Amino acid sequence: MTWVEVLAMLVWTGAGALLLFVLMWIDSLFTKYKDMTEMKNGNMAVTTRFVMKLFAQGYILSQSILNANDLWTALLASVVSFIILFLLERIVEIVFRVGAGFDLEEGVKQGKVAHALLAGSFHIVGALILAACL
Repeated sequence: MTWVEVLAMLVWTGAGALLLFVLMWIDSLFTKYKDMTEMKNGNMAVTTRFVMKLFAQGYILSQSILNANDLWTALLASVVSFIILFLLERIVEIVFRVGAGFDLEEGVKQGKVAHALLAGSFHIVGALILAACL
C-alpha cells in the first residue's frame, strides 16, 4: 500500500463520514422528536431506529464506494439512495398508519422498541435492495 492509497482512504472515509453526518441530520429534521435529545434521555427506541438507519446508509455508502470510479459518483449514489429510502419510509409509514392504525413514528417517540425495530428493518432491507442496484 502506498502513501497515496492511504491518503485516498482518509479522504474517502472523511467524505463518507461527513456525508453520513449530514444525511442523519437531515433525517432528524423530519421526525416528530429531537433524535439527540431523546437518545441523551435514554430512549432506546429512538436510538435503535437511529442506529439501524445509520447502518443502512453506511452500507449503501460502502457499496457505492466499492462500485464507483470516483468519490463524487459514490457520494451522489448515496444521496440518491437516501432520498429513495426517505420517500419509501414515508409511504410505508402512511400505509401502516392508515391501513393498520399503527403509527411507527409515534411509537418510536414513545419509546416502543418494537416500532423502532420494524421501522429500522425497512431501512436495512431497502439498503440491501438499493445497494444491489449499484
